[in-house]
Amino acid sequence: MNNKRLLSLSIAAIAILSACHKNSDEVATEDLSPVQFILTSDAHYGISRASFRGAVNVDAHVVNAAMVAKMNTLPGVTLPNDGGVNAGKAIGSVDYVLEAGDIANRMETSASVQTAAQSWEQFRIDYLNSLNLKNKKNEKAELLMVPGNHDVSNTIGYYANMAPLTDASSMAQIYNLMFKPGTLRTASTFSYATDRINYSKDFAGTHFCFIQMWPDSAVRIWLNKDLQGVASTTPVIIVAHDQPAVVSNHFTNPNGNHGINNTDKFDNVLDEHFKDGKSASTAGVIEQRAFAAFLKQHPNIKAYLHGHVHESKYYTWNGPDNDVQLNAVSTDSPMKGLASGPDETKLSFHFCALDPKTMTLTVRECLWNPDAANPAAPVKWGNSVTIKLR
Repeated sequence: MNNKRLLSLSIAAIAILSACHKNSDEVATEDLSPVQFILTSDAHYGISRASFRGAVNVDAHVVNAAMVAKMNTLPGVTLPNDGGVNAGKAIGSVDYVLEAGDIANRMETSASVQTAAQSWEQFRIDYLNSLNLKNKKNEKAELLMVPGNHDVSNTIGYYANMAPLTDASSMAQIYNLMFKPGTLRTASTFSYATDRINYSKDFAGTHFCFIQMWPDSAVRIWLNKDLQGVASTTPVIIVAHDQPAVVSNHFTNPNGNHGINNTDKFDNVLDEHFKDGKSASTAGVIEQRAFAAFLKQHPNIKAYLHGHVHESKYYTWNGPDNDVQLNAVSTDSPMKGLASGPDETKLSFHFCALDPKTMTLTVRECLWNPDAANPAAPVKWGNSVTIKLR
């Protein structure tokens, strides 16, 4: 073997050793620190709160802006010593903000609700422009969104009078923000039939599935395909608008021509036709049972985060037959809260810390308006839950 051949082999060996050394360094320096995120929902731009900080009939734009201002104070806030992830530590950074739908309120003429386009513009000012939280890399926190039933109804129509009859602005803009298509959707070009808002994202060793409305049979087709590429040992968290015990009127009308009408009062915001009967007041047991069966097929689905019910709550969903256990987190609404509506000191969002080392998620209730007479008062901590994801 000549010297030139030996030199080439030596250089190749050094390159291989260098590559191995580089890969081991990358593994060693992998960031396994907890990821922190906010969960909120049901901004409902277009309506007013009865009272807020001494004023009456306060517009959603004002209330949501106040909540965003309090979110911006979180980096300097210390978490409670409650034994959860990052307990007793200063928050410092926020990596993501999760919004679980109903950006725009339904444009019902009886309540003089503004258009979805106007509502999205106010949302853009508050959440896209004014929210200045930074992640661990000192980059702007990423906003991750799903639509709610009001966003969908504005897009496809509703059985009560609306003006205009449809406005797909909030759905189109959520789609643009999440998918960044080459050709941006507008209210006139957004296609409800094809522009579905289902996507997934991995962080802190966990697979998050962001879905349109609720995991009905149509969404489960997408979920099954998405989860094919996910290891059975990887925890999965679903983020949706509707609660696991889905409301029946959100399904597609099983009657007549299956349309949206004031007699049957089905919203048609879910593709699946209602199977439990002809009335929207009948419990959707068959549909919920199908979702429970899906959970049994995918036991690595460990948690479900949602809006719609306007209540800050941590609970376990057991399914209609009490044969599953799904950790669920429900969020408050700044405009329609069950508890915070009559008592603004209970206004809240959730602050979440996910530890990839222990696969533990702690969700804390952040009371952002604890003293209505003092807007500068710091946030307070309410209830919390810690969920083992593995």
